Amino acid sequence: MRKIFFACTLFVFGINANSQSPLEKFEFINFSKVNITDNFWKPKIDKVATVTMKACIYQTEVKTPRIRNFEKVARNKGEKFEGLVYDDSDVYKALEAMAYSLKTHPDSALEAKADDWIDKIAAAQLPDGYLDTYFTLTDIKKRWANIEAHEDYNAGHLIEAAVAYYNVTGKRKLLDVAIRFANHIDSTFRLGNKKWFSGHEEIELALVKLYKVTNDSRYLKLADWYLQQRGKGGIYTYGKTWFTPAYWQDIKTVKDQTEITGHAVRAMYLYTGAADVAAQNGDAGYMQAMEKVWQDVVYRNMYITGGIGSAGDNEGFSKDYDLPNEEAYCETCASVGMVLWNQRMCQLTGDSKYIDVLERSLYNGALDGLSLSGDHFFYDNVLASNGQHQRREWFGTACCPANIARLVTSVGNYIYGKSKDGIWVNLFAGSNTSLNIQGKEVSVKMETRYPWDGKVKLNIDPPGNSKIGNNRFKLYIRIPGWSIGQTNTGGLYTMAHYEAGREKKYSDGLNTVFFINGKAVDAKQENGYAVLDRDWKKGDVVEFNFEMDAQIIHANSNVKSNQDRIAIQRGPIVYCVEGADNKEGVWNLIFSDPENTGLSPVEHAILDEKVIALQTEISSASPGRQGERIEINKRRVIAIPYYCWANRGANDMQVWLPTRIKEVKINYSSKYEDGGNY
Repeated sequence: MRKIFFACTLFVFGINANSQSPLEKFEFINFSKVNITDNFWKPKIDKVATVTMKACIYQTEVKTPRIRNFEKVARNKGEKFEGLVYDDSDVYKALEAMAYSLKTHPDSALEAKADDWIDKIAAAQLPDGYLDTYFTLTDIKKRWANIEAHEDYNAGHLIEAAVAYYNVTGKRKLLDVAIRFANHIDSTFRLGNKKWFSGHEEIELALVKLYKVTNDSRYLKLADWYLQQRGKGGIYTYGKTWFTPAYWQDIKTVKDQTEITGHAVRAMYLYTGAADVAAQNGDAGYMQAMEKVWQDVVYRNMYITGGIGSAGDNEGFSKDYDLPNEEAYCETCASVGMVLWNQRMCQLTGDSKYIDVLERSLYNGALDGLSLSGDHFFYDNVLASNGQHQRREWFGTACCPANIARLVTSVGNYIYGKSKDGIWVNLFAGSNTSLNIQGKEVSVKMETRYPWDGKVKLNIDPPGNSKIGNNRFKLYIRIPGWSIGQTNTGGLYTMAHYEAGREKKYSDGLNTVFFINGKAVDAKQENGYAVLDRDWKKGDVVEFNFEMDAQIIHANSNVKSNQDRIAIQRGPIVYCVEGADNKEGVWNLIFSDPENTGLSPVEHAILDEKVIALQTEISSASPGRQGERIEINKRRVIAIPYYCWANRGANDMQVWLPTRIKEVKINYSSKYEDGGNY
């Protein structure tokens, strides 16, 4: 068990294959070219295809009025709008998830349902290209009058769905709808020289996808135009409204921003869009700003789960190191956004620290949003509960279910990458793919039980008839931050401390040994990747093992909520204690000697999810007997992966465990009148 100090403080969904841009270090291989075979992700992808998609369709079409609104517009009989102003976007996100599901699980009935929805969407589009059921059914004269009305946010999700569906099926009906709407927006704002910015960012990254699939620079220019409108002032008169420039990331221009502010999901979409634009037009100004903002997010404003946005009142950020546990917000969509943004940052820099953060958010903050059954969800993701939190079938604002569905179905997006000089392995999952490296098709197969086991086997198969020297390329293998003795996310380390710590680890040599065909080989280190540079031959096998010791995490002293507390991590998985496994309570535990307390990995099942749990014996406080104030006893405790909690009903849970009795909650019932905390 290692002692780790942790300061808690894009998604490329489309499958269009584009060449690597000049500013990118490598490009990720699209999920459509990655076959996932392992026992962790494949069952989840299957469950989304068979269960989650049915839930999304039922809620979107039957239980709520989202599809009915499109039908009403098409009928044009003066019927009233039902629901919320941004409900159109949930239809589009569900369509995008349906497209990814069709790629991994072809289903004629699902495709017919998607085509039916697309027909209704197309029928609701106005002749000038405008498409928004709220304003069309209420008062079309009020369109484009309020930046908070989500019109271009809805448009962004329409574009993403259209690109995904076109790439998967080859059908362009929805793509043509999206193009007409994008042209309308461009003519209204950029070409119309109208002052405007999107209250809820999303269209920026979507327009880059549209540019990639159409090769029409108009959409890249419009994406850049949207970014350039922020921080100029004079676009919105704030007055006495509760909206603030910080809420909309409007305090400074995007290139001048250094701190994270406001609504967490909006910020993630904005910065993902900025990275996308930078990758296409080579604008380093965006990249420099993104690095500064990233440091502020990760080192001062991120939970150990990779969740962000601690405050519920603005669904976002408050002040540095304000990271409460029981009151945490951590919207599922915000963790999805962290996956988006960090993928782009790694692609632009080739630095593994971004995948470290991506992995943390993916396995913990985002995955927690989807139940093990596939049909219940979390909107916010707390790190402690007295049993008042439970998963729900749906939400009035239903952005999270379809968002987590599209993430899981396209998780293959984040595993492999390629550059002119080689292959990149970023995440570890049983899978296979084929990559064109220097004009040759190279097959790659990965076998692993990650995240429960750190052993990884890679089969590298270049063409078998190549001459000696013709298959020389580099294999970049990410070395996870947790495996080199430090968790390089969250705020304990300033950037200087982090870089110094990483350089020291590398100068001392990697603690992971790489074997090729059974023989140990030397590996260079570049930005957190082990690099194997050789002339590869058909049948070459690379093997390595990341030791998965349980790690004790201490929070930064600035995080007041976690003083005198510890958390537990093993590999990329953050653990919690839940009442379902610990019937004597989880709020009365005292991890009084964490550095000398063993944590034993044990096989465990939560419903039908087989996991590695951690078992230990620690102190527990309870009401005393014979006049004693309290009793301290040892008892066995089981810790489970955080993403699994609340799947067996509502019950108590904690991620951060107290090390001193003053932090313990004891249920005295009627024995003592004061009760509560000791």
